[in-house]
Amino acid sequence: MDFRYIGDSGLRVSPICMGTMGFGTWSDKKESFRICEAAYDRGINFFDTAEVYPVPPSEELAGTTEEIFGEWIKTKPRDSLIIATKVAGASSGWFVPPIRHGLTALDRHHIDAAVEGSLRRLGIDYIDLYQIHWPDTVVPIEETMEALDRLVQSGKVRYLGTSNENAHGLTKSNIVAAYEGFARFESIQNNFSLLNRRFFDELANVCRQESVSLLPYSPIGGGVLSGKYQGGQMPAKSRFGEYINEPNPRQQAMAARFVNAKTLASTDKYLEIAKAADISPVTLATAWSMHWEFVASTIIGARNVDQLNEVFAALDVSLSDEILIECDEVHQQYMYPMG
Repeated sequence: MDFRYIGDSGLRVSPICMGTMGFGTWSDKKESFRICEAAYDRGINFFDTAEVYPVPPSEELAGTTEEIFGEWIKTKPRDSLIIATKVAGASSGWFVPPIRHGLTALDRHHIDAAVEGSLRRLGIDYIDLYQIHWPDTVVPIEETMEALDRLVQSGKVRYLGTSNENAHGLTKSNIVAAYEGFARFESIQNNFSLLNRRFFDELANVCRQESVSLLPYSPIGGGVLSGKYQGGQMPAKSRFGEYINEPNPRQQAMAARFVNAKTLASTDKYLEIAKAADISPVTLATAWSMHWEFVASTIIGARNVDQLNEVFAALDVSLSDEILIECDEVHQQYMYPMG
């Protein structure tokens, strides 16, 4: 396994990270264990979760994913795993999380409550990478970074990361950390795929210049790049097949963002590229995500263990310059298909 470092940290991780957001909804405990076991057997040492998981988020199930994953952790040597989880962002943002009565904020109180809850559910005494799930535009970043730094100083957390952040937020947070002597963000977890190249606009340069690693999520565009939504198909047991029928307008909007005329037209082209290269489109999409030097580990997900083979095949694939150019040409034809 070609392990990579996250930022300037001591976290040495596999280039694929096993995401867990469907543990407890899309995957029951037995299947979740099978997924984790298959990943571990393939050499994956990096696992990502969050206090609000599983998805779709609900008050009844919030925290279930950490509990399921925590049970599996007990079957492995703790030091063989790099475990990442997240504190929910502010309820004043794009989403009101169904935890702590929908009053979450990135202040001292909520950060302390969140980390204690995660440690308890996971059944561990430290977290390798503790991330903000999304930003707080109200609480001063100085308070957030101070609260997170205390977790590092206490030994409950080794390193820090952020998610769903922009270039200004990442840069300001780390400037504050440097000025105050706090632990900084070593990673950023953002949406990044053949269908969503927004990260290149500004954040890629920040990561390169400041030695911060991207941990991309949705590398196969929420499953769209597999081709299963082509031709007007909307499989019942699929993420957006379920979201499109959800009463929650946020889920419906997400389905429309991922599955639309431009994403499907782009996917048609990527399917052709994958076929010509004699690899699965899932393998192509995952390998493309892993290709960039600012990427430490690409976060993948699965409903069942059988879906992992095409993803793990990317570990043995090196995309040629010709394939990368062909992918760029598709993007030039269908600019920013996810908006």
